[in-house]
Amino acid sequence: MSSSFPQDPPDARGRDTGSGNQRGSEGYNLAAERVERALARLEASLRGLNGRVRSIARIEADVQRLEEDRAALASELSRSSSKAKKLDATASEVSRRLVNAMETVNNVLADEEQK
Repeated sequence: MSSSFPQDPPDARGRDTGSGNQRGSEGYNLAAERVERALARLEASLRGLNGRVRSIARIEADVQRLEEDRAALASELSRSSSKAKKLDATASEVSRRLVNAMETVNNVLADEEQK
């Protein structure tokens, strides 16, 4: 005897979807669970990405500070080099004058001995 109720059509894969509300709610529950798992994976991925972004921001801030420190050290090195060159020039001048003074003293002493 044939039923007067229409039969449920097969799903896209040709499987019988069965009849009744129970399979529908079961399918809904499975789909909801899959969505929840997908959302959980997405949230975990976002947390990881957020952590990496914060890490990159800290690294960029550190690089900025290092660049500022490098610029300050380069400026200080330039000033120190300039000062060292002036000190070398002054030391050379003092040395030259000392040699002249010693030669003068030696000449005066030599003149005194000859008299």
